Amino acid sequence: MFGGYLSEHLASLPDMEILVAGRSAAKARAFCDQHGGLPVTLDIYAPDVAGKIAALKPHIIIDAAGPFQAYGAAPYRIAEAAIACGAHYLDLSDDAAFTAGIGQLDGPARAAGVLVLSGVSSVPALSSAAAAALSVGLADIHVIESVILPGNRAPRGLSVIRSILRQAGQPLRLWRGGEFETVTGWSDRQSLSLSAAGAPPLKNRWASFIGAPDLVLFPEHFKARSVLFRAGLDLKLMHGGLGWLAGLVRIGALKNLASFARPLKWAADRLEPFGSDRGAMRVRVAGKTNTGAYEQRVWTLIISSGDGPRVPTIPARVLCRKIMSGDVTPGARPCLEAFTLDEAEQALNALDAVTERSTQPFTPLFAHALGPSFNQLPPALQDLHAVIDVRHWRGKASVIRGTNLISRLVGWLVGFPPATPSTDVHVAMQRTAKGETWTRRFGRYTFRSYLAPAKHNAIGYVTERFGFLAFRIDLAASAQDLSFPVSKGTALGLPLPAFLLPASDTREYVDEAGRACFDVSVALPLIGKIVGYKGYLTPV
Repeated sequence: MFGGYLSEHLASLPDMEILVAGRSAAKARAFCDQHGGLPVTLDIYAPDVAGKIAALKPHIIIDAAGPFQAYGAAPYRIAEAAIACGAHYLDLSDDAAFTAGIGQLDGPARAAGVLVLSGVSSVPALSSAAAAALSVGLADIHVIESVILPGNRAPRGLSVIRSILRQAGQPLRLWRGGEFETVTGWSDRQSLSLSAAGAPPLKNRWASFIGAPDLVLFPEHFKARSVLFRAGLDLKLMHGGLGWLAGLVRIGALKNLASFARPLKWAADRLEPFGSDRGAMRVRVAGKTNTGAYEQRVWTLIISSGDGPRVPTIPARVLCRKIMSGDVTPGARPCLEAFTLDEAEQALNALDAVTERSTQPFTPLFAHALGPSFNQLPPALQDLHAVIDVRHWRGKASVIRGTNLISRLVGWLVGFPPATPSTDVHVAMQRTAKGETWTRRFGRYTFRSYLAPAKHNAIGYVTERFGFLAFRIDLAASAQDLSFPVSKGTALGLPLPAFLLPASDTREYVDEAGRACFDVSVALPLIGKIVGYKGYLTPV
């Protein structure tokens, strides 16, 4: 599909001779009769494929076949054949391992004086160009998030379908908050609306986690704390149906979905008249600027008239021109920042496309709740509460617990850890649509609380919920510490009387080593201490 669109474009240019290669001579001839180019019969799995490629004397080889996840024991046979005959090589891989591994050919490519790039597609080529443009002036990148939402009426190739099905329901590693976590492919469904000036918006499209080279390459390349990638299907029937099938894989009822690629493509083709011919891509970068402010930058692409499948060809269009003009540096590497976003947008002008870049200030929960007094806090505490996506903190803590029956029962209901003189502690803070989720793990014991901004976004307090209990926390910041006194509380939404309201003597401060420290003590009137824990945290 993508190779066809790319060949069609390149064959229309006056200074390029295009050879359209595949296993089927009849299909190649039919394509070239309609779109131009010269047909070539070529099987990448044939033992003499390198010799046949060399006999063609190509200047550039573009592999748009795939799925690259299934290239077997010798995945780089075409790239190696290109190097051997002195040809430049590009591929449209969407597989993280394949794209990241192309660097093993860097020495031979440099010696041959040729450029070898993998991932010359929407990801990571186009997404990295967008991320690079959006990252200018950011000193600390907290999250890079990309999403691709194709229209349902856009043609879809079997290789892309196989690529998605191989991942649906399988474990997927995400880099979040400075460490890897494992999620399920095609999980964490979100409803997104994307807009750009000059085009009608796309509303309420579903998107879920799926693998992409960005997840492996961006953390190191951009020094980002979190990297996320989602994709979606236009029709909720198809998106939700794939989620249901992914669930069967996750629980072990099915080994994988790749073997269902042809029947699922058949079903999807029957549904092609429904939905839209409009799709979108968005890249979002959020972090701390060189001036200390927090910003969110977004690049949005809205594509119409069924031109969505042509977007993955844009990087190859740009790079073929660069190669023809000699504007390349030899070597083998993933296609990261191989061209600028301006160059990509210029090439996108050939399609029915609208792009937009925007910047908005981003205020973390505690920075909003404290207002100007947030800046009075020691830098270590400001950093502790700079939660834009996910932050992970580790340290040591001691825990004491109340000893009477009622205090032990309350502590058990909330999930407080047992008493210990010293234990490892891990705190994960995750930004959500409504606030933040704090997951505290003391040794093997875990409890969570959910923090939200004040009603009507008032300044001065946050609310914190532990299960059916919720409390208003009146924050007080100074140059030395941050305190968390409780002023109100509810149980199952009903106000707690004063004699049942817990007394919280909680503060954060910075020790001599510059570490963020916590000292928490919670007691109930007439009952006494429920729990107390104190220790230190360092960022992951």
